[in-house]
Amino acid sequence: MSTTDPISDLISRIRNAIRIRHATVDVPASRLKLEIVRILKEEGYIENYVQTGQGKGAAIRIHLRYGHQKKPVITTLARVSKPGCRVYAAKAEIPEILGGIGLCIISTPQGILTGKQAKARGLGGEVLCSVS
Repeated sequence: MSTTDPISDLISRIRNAIRIRHATVDVPASRLKLEIVRILKEEGYIENYVQTGQGKGAAIRIHLRYGHQKKPVITTLARVSKPGCRVYAAKAEIPEILGGIGLCIISTPQGILTGKQAKARGLGGEVLCSVS
């Protein structure tokens, strides 16, 4: 199955799995998705992830993270820049999510970074998604 927006597909699968309290969710693998999932793990929004398979059949198994009484760590996960309406931010315009508590993921010339990392390096780019 081919989707026109793989990042939206990733976000929707994670949101749907959280909504029904799944422990894991599988998504088709790509380098961009792996980078987004890596950032989610580094920032503590997911437990872990594992890439399974190679080539066309490759997938990423994401182990979701829940807190006390199985409350999800990720409360909102939203796509910001869409294929029909790209959203770019200069280094001074990088959005703060929930006053710095949340996180935005940005595609920069130096790779996929969090908003804080991009600001620290003095980089702008396309705002892919926001997480809180």
